[in-house]
Amino acid sequence: MKHAWPSILILGIASFGFAQPVAKPDDVKSPEAILAAVYDVISGSAGQKRDWDRMRSLFAPDAQLSAVVKRGGAEAATRIVMTVEDYVKNSGPALESRGFFEKEIARRIESFGGITHVWSTYEARTKVDDAKPLMRGINSIQLMNDGKRWWVVSIYWQQESAANPLPEKYLKSGS
Repeated sequence: MKHAWPSILILGIASFGFAQPVAKPDDVKSPEAILAAVYDVISGSAGQKRDWDRMRSLFAPDAQLSAVVKRGGAEAATRIVMTVEDYVKNSGPALESRGFFEKEIARRIESFGGITHVWSTYEARTKVDDAKPLMRGINSIQLMNDGKRWWVVSIYWQQESAANPLPEKYLKSGS
């Protein structure tokens, strides 16, 4: 008879090795709710602290955030991969010191069973009432429902540029 120790040990580490903050039930009740919570938690005026525990509560423990960027005058893009903790540590201070408001301007959702993929077109400003966006782009967001709540599994984004403008189909919501 095989011993179950390896499986039990792995489950034990997974269960006790990560202190996941408890999510607000209204934040994780639907894909729309968790998307609204993600945008809300990163947005705020200059000097305003963000609720990073709320952010952590939205993401699966092993979730990834990835940005597609071009550095310097590079022709090719590169992918920067982060954990939620990396994002909080590296982006949090800038968001809080300068002010940052990101809002969704269009959405396309596809679902199958407990997985959902969202193309969420965004625009960002440093002040909520800025006339012109600081940037626009697309967030590719993968969500999972475990039967109890929704989780963000990954967010993968790219900012619009003159060489890569937002396609018209992603400027209006639809399926």
